[in-house]
Amino acid sequence: MLEVTESAITNLKDHFAKNNIDSAIRVAMQNSCAGVALGLGLDAKKDSDTVFEKGGFTFLVDGGMFAATGAIKVDFVTSTSSCGCSGGGGFSVTSEKKLGGGGGGCGGGSCSTGSCGG
Repeated sequence: MLEVTESAITNLKDHFAKNNIDSAIRVAMQNSCAGVALGLGLDAKKDSDTVFEKGGFTFLVDGGMFAATGAIKVDFVTSTSSCGCSGGGGFSVTSEKKLGGGGGGCGGGSCSTGSCGG
Protein backbone atom coordinates (compact mmCIF):
# COMPACT_ATOMS: atom_id res chain seq x y z
CA MET A 1 0.00 0.00 0.00
CA LEU A 2 1.17 3.51 -0.81
CA GLU A 3 -0.24 6.60 0.91
CA VAL A 4 0.55 10.07 -0.45
CA THR A 5 -0.61 13.01 1.68
CA GLU A 6 -2.32 16.11 0.30
CA SER A 7 0.69 18.16 1.43
CA ALA A 8 3.00 15.95 -0.65
CA ILE A 9 0.72 16.20 -3.71
CA THR A 10 0.52 19.99 -3.41
CA ASN A 11 4.30 20.34 -3.16
CA LEU A 12 4.90 17.87 -6.00
CA LYS A 13 2.54 19.82 -8.26
CA ASP A 14 4.39 23.03 -7.44
CA HIS A 15 7.84 21.47 -8.01
CA PHE A 16 6.84 19.73 -11.26
CA ALA A 17 5.22 22.91 -12.65
CA LYS A 18 8.18 25.15 -11.76
CA ASN A 19 10.67 22.73 -13.30
CA ASN A 20 8.54 21.60 -16.28
CA ILE A 21 8.80 17.92 -15.26
CA ASP A 22 6.65 15.17 -16.73
CA SER A 23 7.82 11.87 -15.27
CA ALA A 24 6.77 9.02 -13.04
CA ILE A 25 8.03 9.13 -9.44
CA ARG A 26 9.90 6.12 -8.10
CA VAL A 27 9.85 5.22 -4.41
CA ALA A 28 13.16 3.47 -3.82
CA MET A 29 15.33 2.06 -1.06
CA GLN A 30 18.63 3.85 -0.66
CA ASN A 31 21.72 2.92 1.33
CA SER A 32 23.47 5.75 3.14
CA CYS A 33 25.78 6.26 6.07
CA ALA A 34 22.65 6.50 8.25
CA GLY A 35 21.46 3.06 7.09
CA VAL A 36 18.69 2.09 4.71
CA ALA A 37 16.13 4.77 3.90
CA LEU A 38 13.37 5.39 1.40
CA GLY A 39 13.56 8.18 -1.14
CA LEU A 40 11.95 9.57 -4.27
CA GLY A 41 13.34 9.87 -7.77
CA LEU A 42 12.21 10.30 -11.36
CA ASP A 43 12.17 7.11 -13.40
CA ALA A 44 10.47 5.08 -16.11
CA LYS A 45 8.25 2.08 -15.39
CA LYS A 46 9.86 -1.37 -15.22
CA ASP A 47 8.10 -4.69 -15.67
CA SER A 48 8.51 -5.55 -11.96
CA ASP A 49 6.88 -2.30 -10.74
CA THR A 50 3.61 -1.86 -8.91
CA VAL A 51 2.02 1.35 -10.23
CA PHE A 52 -0.07 3.77 -8.15
CA GLU A 53 -1.93 6.81 -9.48
CA LYS A 54 -2.18 9.48 -6.78
CA GLY A 55 -3.20 13.12 -7.23
CA GLY A 56 -2.40 13.11 -10.93
CA PHE A 57 1.04 11.52 -10.45
CA THR A 58 2.27 8.04 -11.28
CA PHE A 59 4.23 6.44 -8.44
CA LEU A 60 6.38 3.37 -9.09
CA VAL A 61 7.37 0.85 -6.43
CA ASP A 62 9.36 -2.30 -7.13
CA GLY A 63 6.89 -5.14 -6.67
CA GLY A 64 9.05 -6.97 -4.13
CA MET A 65 9.82 -3.96 -1.96
CA PHE A 66 6.63 -4.08 0.12
CA ALA A 67 7.79 -7.32 1.76
CA ALA A 68 10.62 -5.34 3.39
CA THR A 69 8.78 -2.08 3.99
CA GLY A 70 5.12 -2.81 4.58
CA ALA A 71 2.91 0.20 3.86
CA ILE A 72 4.75 3.31 2.61
CA LYS A 73 3.78 6.93 3.28
CA VAL A 74 4.97 9.92 1.25
CA ASP A 75 4.52 13.26 3.04
CA PHE A 76 5.88 16.79 2.91
CA VAL A 77 7.05 18.09 6.26
CA THR A 78 8.03 21.59 7.29
CA SER A 79 11.19 21.70 9.37
CA THR A 80 11.23 23.35 12.75
CA SER A 81 14.86 22.44 13.37
CA SER A 82 17.26 25.26 14.08
CA CYS A 83 20.27 23.43 12.65
CA GLY A 84 19.46 24.39 9.08
CA CYS A 85 19.99 20.86 7.75
CA SER A 86 16.75 20.59 5.83
CA GLY A 87 16.32 24.06 4.38
CA GLY A 88 12.81 24.53 5.75
CA GLY A 89 11.27 21.18 4.89
CA GLY A 90 11.08 18.44 2.36
CA PHE A 91 9.61 15.13 1.36
CA SER A 92 9.48 12.39 3.95
CA VAL A 93 9.14 8.76 2.85
CA THR A 94 8.50 6.34 5.69
CA SER A 95 7.63 2.68 5.98
CA GLU A 96 5.44 0.64 8.27
CA LYS A 97 8.33 -1.75 9.01
CA LYS A 98 11.71 -0.74 10.39
CA LEU A 99 14.30 -0.88 7.63
CA GLY A 100 17.63 -2.66 8.14
CA GLY A 101 21.00 -1.06 8.65
CA GLY A 102 22.44 1.02 11.41
CA GLY A 103 24.80 3.39 9.78
CA GLY A 104 26.44 6.22 11.59
CA GLY A 105 29.93 7.46 10.99
CA CYS A 106 29.04 10.46 8.84
CA GLY A 107 31.01 12.91 10.92
CA GLY A 108 29.76 15.68 13.13
CA GLY A 109 26.11 14.68 13.21
CA SER A 110 23.14 15.31 11.01
CA CYS A 111 19.44 16.00 11.19
CA SER A 112 18.70 12.46 10.04
CA THR A 113 20.18 11.13 13.26
CA GLY A 114 18.54 13.75 15.41
CA SER A 115 21.72 15.61 16.26
CA CYS A 116 23.12 18.59 14.45
CA GLY A 117 26.72 18.25 15.55
CA GLY A 118 26.39 20.77 18.33
